[in-house]
Amino acid sequence: MYLIPIAWIYVTVMMAVAEATNTDGTLLGALFTFVLYGLLPVGLVLYFMATPARRRARDAAQAREDQANAQAAAAVAAAEQTPSGEPDASGLAATDTVAPVRKEP
Repeated sequence: MYLIPIAWIYVTVMMAVAEATNTDGTLLGALFTFVLYGLLPVGLVLYFMATPARRRARDAAQAREDQANAQAAAAVAAAEQTPSGEPDASGLAATDTVAPVRKEP
């Protein structure tokens, strides 16, 4: 899978060496040749090649999170279903403690 990017980096290194050792060439030109012809395109290609793997990893993480949430919800539901001797064992207040908002007379 990585054979072509490695080969292209080798080609661009050789192009940069040729640029640097040429009588009219410069080290700055060699650097730009290597970066613009080598690193930038290869980086983009490798990024696009890894997109399906990143998508699979993201979907797997989402599935694990959904499974953990489902297990937690099942545990809460099972805890609420346990019978007790008290009439209301939910632990919640029987009535709303917040007074209703109304207009001033």
